[in-house]
Amino acid sequence: MVLVGEAADGVQAIECYRECHPDITLMDLQMPQLGGIDAIIAIREQWPDAKMIVLTTYVGDVLAQRALRAGARAYVLKVLVRKDLLDTIRAVHAGSRRVQPEVAADIANHLSCDVLSQREIDVLAAIAAGQSNKRVAGTLGIAEETVKMHVKTILAKLGANDRTHAVTLALKRGIIHL
Repeated sequence: MVLVGEAADGVQAIECYRECHPDITLMDLQMPQLGGIDAIIAIREQWPDAKMIVLTTYVGDVLAQRALRAGARAYVLKVLVRKDLLDTIRAVHAGSRRVQPEVAADIANHLSCDVLSQREIDVLAAIAAGQSNKRVAGTLGIAEETVKMHVKTILAKLGANDRTHAVTLALKRGIIHL
């Protein structure tokens, strides 16, 4: 195996892919300018056969599903790199897909969960930023009663006890980011 290029952000990753056409690309998810999922989408739009492996610290089932839907062929947690990375690179190069058991279990555990709507995600992100219901309503241009209804629905869908618990669960699953 030979390292043919490196990039510090998603924009550079696309340019580096254009120049190097690597057999396998290792992509982080959290990068400046353009995140890993958006970079994967952009690369795969131009080069549909690109073989991408997400290498990340984020276990979240929602984030993993987004990455895989974007075209990643594998999802590897950085804490398990020594154990799985070389085998994963070889497997993806041979045409396989790989998701580590820890990530697959997290995805399976949430398969039957209700998915939050985009508006619910917007409300939850505003709550995570410390906004009150009144402030969320003003920010999103909706009534405060509508915000309260969304919060109630969010709590039910996530199985959360309160707003703080909902934010914690959403961060852990990769539904929202700080």
